[in-house]
Amino acid sequence: MTLSRRGLLAVTGGAVAAGGAVASATPALAHTPRGRRATRTGFERLAAGGYAQLSGDRVGIVTNPTGVTRDARHIVDVMHLDERVDLTAVFGPEHGFRGTAQAGGSEGRHDDPATGLPVYDTYRLTGEALAEVFRTSGVDTVVFDIQDVGARFYTYIWTLYDCMVAAQLAGRRVVVLDRPNPVTGRAALGPSLRKEFATFVGREPIAQAHGMTVAELARLFNAEFLERPVELDTVLMSGWRRADFPDVTGLPWVPPSPNMPTPDTALVYAGTCLFEGTNLSEGRGTTRPFELLGAEGLDGRWAAAANDLGLPGVHLREAYFTPTFGKFVNKTVGGVQLHVHDRAAFDPVRTGIGLLVTAKRTWNAFSWRLDRRPDGTATHWVDHLTGSSRVRTMIDAGADTDAVVGAWQEELSAFRTLRRRYLTYN
Repeated sequence: MTLSRRGLLAVTGGAVAAGGAVASATPALAHTPRGRRATRTGFERLAAGGYAQLSGDRVGIVTNPTGVTRDARHIVDVMHLDERVDLTAVFGPEHGFRGTAQAGGSEGRHDDPATGLPVYDTYRLTGEALAEVFRTSGVDTVVFDIQDVGARFYTYIWTLYDCMVAAQLAGRRVVVLDRPNPVTGRAALGPSLRKEFATFVGREPIAQAHGMTVAELARLFNAEFLERPVELDTVLMSGWRRADFPDVTGLPWVPPSPNMPTPDTALVYAGTCLFEGTNLSEGRGTTRPFELLGAEGLDGRWAAAANDLGLPGVHLREAYFTPTFGKFVNKTVGGVQLHVHDRAAFDPVRTGIGLLVTAKRTWNAFSWRLDRRPDGTATHWVDHLTGSSRVRTMIDAGADTDAVVGAWQEELSAFRTLRRRYLTYN
């Protein structure tokens, strides 16, 4: 008997019943330890329903290493083995489908060695260019399943946005499989983006920490921002509450990108990623990216000044480290390490602003990073991260943390009002 690649993988995985049909590739709901909630992702619910929402369609999926079941199998591998779904293509975002590329990179067009499926690169493609990729792939439906981390400048939500725009142009449907927001969905925090500062780290005016899941964002994008809405379906989670952190969901944590190793990283990222827009190290090249910040010439005065702000839920420890790549590579730098002791009280955006204010006051070599364009002009990268020039110019003018945070409260209130229309979990 000659087996197809799918059949061979099914046999070796022990998933074939009598007659050669796949018995079941639906992920089982594993035992949930006491104190945890049995959160079921959108994929789990899709699979449990026999992939009814995908019936009869040729399916392509936008995903990365975070697209896993609760027993840590990749959903592409699971779907490839299941005769109930016709999975024909994979679309890789920034960092790639299997996650091998660093920030600003991807894996290119290739065939996945594990499944033989064609993998198309979506990174930096938008509009008609991305729509043509969908047409070339031959899919009818584009599925999206990637773990977000809750910050506007984390690019996966804009991959979703770009895929929605391109799918509409190509006449394809989009199905979003929901996953938890790992920093909870309790509240939106920080300034909103101004459209003139839109880039791939922020396409539309949402708050810096949006407090939404990807399915909620997809609905908001479709109704509020897309000129022509796409045919959109969302598969929601069950058992997830807006105040849930990852350790109560019973789901595995897979790093969404090389410098997002733990849920602790995600917790601080919406604030400390702003240091990408400065000449300080944001901790890339260490085991604690975005939790360690520093530069040559900084010492304990920064941690002391930051702790004097009384930032809620966090202690700032004087720290020294040597990055293995990125800024200050192989040089010993001084700075701070964030230790969040009260997750519910912690405000990552206020903390990020407080650290910027005190870094500038305690280190006379502080400067803002310039992003140089091909035409020779330059912009301040922090402006794209914060969504306008206001944070930078206020800090340069000597504003304190309360003044900077207070400056965006009106626009934040407006976003919170808009956001409420699309929230789907308690």
